[in-house]
Amino acid sequence: MNRPPNLDVLLQPRPPSPLQDIHDERFERYGVRLLLKRDDLIHTTVPWHTDVRGPMDLYPPGNKWRKLSLNLAEAAAQGRRTLVTFGGAYSNHLRATAAAGWLLGLATVGVVRGDELADRPLNPSLARCAADGMRLHFVPRGDYRRKAEPDVLARLLRDARAEDAYVLPEGGSNTLAVRGCQELGAELRGLVDVAAVACGTGGTLAGLAAGLAPDQRALGVPVLRGDFLGAEVRALQTAAFGGPRGSWALEGRFHFGGYARTGDELEAFAADFEERHGMRVERVYVAKLLYGLAALTAEGAFPRGTRLAAVITGA
Repeated sequence: MNRPPNLDVLLQPRPPSPLQDIHDERFERYGVRLLLKRDDLIHTTVPWHTDVRGPMDLYPPGNKWRKLSLNLAEAAAQGRRTLVTFGGAYSNHLRATAAAGWLLGLATVGVVRGDELADRPLNPSLARCAADGMRLHFVPRGDYRRKAEPDVLARLLRDARAEDAYVLPEGGSNTLAVRGCQELGAELRGLVDVAAVACGTGGTLAGLAAGLAPDQRALGVPVLRGDFLGAEVRALQTAAFGGPRGSWALEGRFHFGGYARTGDELEAFAADFEERHGMRVERVYVAKLLYGLAALTAEGAFPRGTRLAAVITGA
């Protein structure tokens, strides 16, 4: 496999990520100052090898590095040369883990939800994983839902030939990931009143809230349906810190039907934001976050004078 030059340099993230002022009348008319915490720019841009579509592409691991960094250090400390993790067909976490494995020379295995996908062409997200050397193992959805059960997990790892691998959970959210994301909140201390982030598994929100100052609060915008995320965030904080940390809340109205689902209204909003501000808007997480913050602002959820930061987790 071809390797990029200056590997030691490319592996170094560049925190703190930029905090960018955005002038948008949808916020300014209500006296709210919108800032973008550009965590998508935290890592030096890494050139990919030629992908399945042909041209050389660029991929900044960005926010996922916060979750992966301490886990990668632990895997190295344990002498593990293979990483195994879990995700759906459009998982950014799978892509980031595959990229990290390629850069570090580690084998990676992705356990993918849905065995019906095994005989279909890979979508662009999974194709990128495979192009970076990740071995994909597709499992039935029922087994995937039960992967936290020790006997089911053991069988999944055995079937994936990954019994000796370092295991990263779905979305990368574990104790080490939450502690890695705590620095995100620390970088925003004294700079904003509310820090908002789109949520999948809750790990980034758990760490963000823990890192903020007592007079700041964190807001999570789930991208999946269901009321499970609050319990997950509380459990992650308890595991990482021994109990709750920081002030945080969830606003669950903006998932647009579930993970990786969008629709015309969200697509129009994201395209408009791109045109107004000259930046790409990732659709699965970031678009839902920004749409939700605009709607909440219009509803009067934030007092005039609020400094509102939206954490941009991916490009």
